[in-house]
Amino acid sequence: MNDIEIKKFMAERLDAGASLSDIQKEIQEKFKRKMSYMDVRIMASTLENIDWTKNDPVEVEKDQNEELDLEASEPEPGDGTTTVEISKLVRPGAAMSGTVKFASGAKADWILDQRGGLGFDNVVGKPSEEDTKAFVAELQKMVQSGR
Repeated sequence: MNDIEIKKFMAERLDAGASLSDIQKEIQEKFKRKMSYMDVRIMASTLENIDWTKNDPVEVEKDQNEELDLEASEPEPGDGTTTVEISKLVRPGAAMSGTVKFASGAKADWILDQRGGLGFDNVVGKPSEEDTKAFVAELQKMVQSGR
C-alpha cells in the first residue's frame, strides 16, 4: 500500500461527493492506515482536477438547479442586491470560500486565502468595480456578524 493508491481512492471518493471525514474512515477500513483528519485534508489538497463543490450541499443544490436551467453563459439581470454565501466546506488552501451573485447579475465562486488574498473563479458575466466593492462590504458584514 502506498500514497498513490490512497490518492487514487481519495480522488474517486471525492468525485463521488464523499466528505473528507468519510474518506478518513474508509482509508482506515480499506487500507488499514490511520490518518488524522488534517493528514487526509492535506493529502486531498494535493489532488488535481477535483470538483470540490460536489462536497458542498449548497453547490450540489445549485448544480441540480442549473441542470434544469441550462443557461449558464449569460447571467440574468441583477436585482440590485449582492448575495454572498459562505460554504460550510472550505476549499483546501483557503481560509473561506463560497459563491456570490452580484447586483449586476454576474455570478462567481470566491475564495479567500490564508493571507487575505481574494480571488474569483467560474465567473459568469462581468462584475463591475462597484460589484466587487459591494461584495467585499457584504462579506465583511457577514464575517463580523458571525454568519
